[in-house]
Amino acid sequence: MMKMLTLACAVALGLSLSAAAPLAQAQDTHSTTAAASAAATVAAPKLHAAMRALWRGHIDNTRAYALAVKAGDKAAEAKAADATVANAKEIANAVAGFYGEAAGKGMLELLAGHWSGVKAMTDAAKAGATAAHDKAMQDLTANADAIAKFLAGANPNLTEEGVRGLMIMHIGDHEAQISQIMRGDAKGEATTWTHMQAHMNTLADALSDAIAKQFPAKAE
Repeated sequence: MMKMLTLACAVALGLSLSAAAPLAQAQDTHSTTAAASAAATVAAPKLHAAMRALWRGHIDNTRAYALAVKAGDKAAEAKAADATVANAKEIANAVAGFYGEAAGKGMLELLAGHWSGVKAMTDAAKAGATAAHDKAMQDLTANADAIAKFLAGANPNLTEEGVRGLMIMHIGDHEAQISQIMRGDAKGEATTWTHMQAHMNTLADALSDAIAKQFPAKAE
């Protein structure tokens, strides 16, 4: 089952890479790509909607955590952190629904590593702790490398470099947003937020497309 997951995710991220390549060059191109994707006819509209909601939940919750940390609201911090973990479990459960419990566990472990790094980077930005920030980025980069190796190993048509580039772009979005929130750059954060939402839609749609093609009788 794990091999099936890695193959499907690899295909999904491979599709994401072709759609997301221009994103590293310009946000306007990303928006155009996302709009075109949304306008296209989808094979499994319910699956697409569910996947978009799940992946959007990830950035909604991590953003809420950063805003709470900035405000010094401990209760809101805890709520956002719990919501991020709950969302990761929902994504893992969705994966398990198609690929089995072991695959879902594998996805949850990868998401846990990603969230751990994002949380550490957020806390470091609030404290102005450069060394802690650098360590968080190192951990996130290592996590991206592991994901890239994991996925590329399941699909000879997907390169580690390509998947790693997509993950590093997502990490970069987190870093930019966190920095903007902590220094009170509302305008800059709004631009980054628009980019992050489009990027999550691109990723979710690509994953949904791959699952729908692999399980045409099951995906709706």
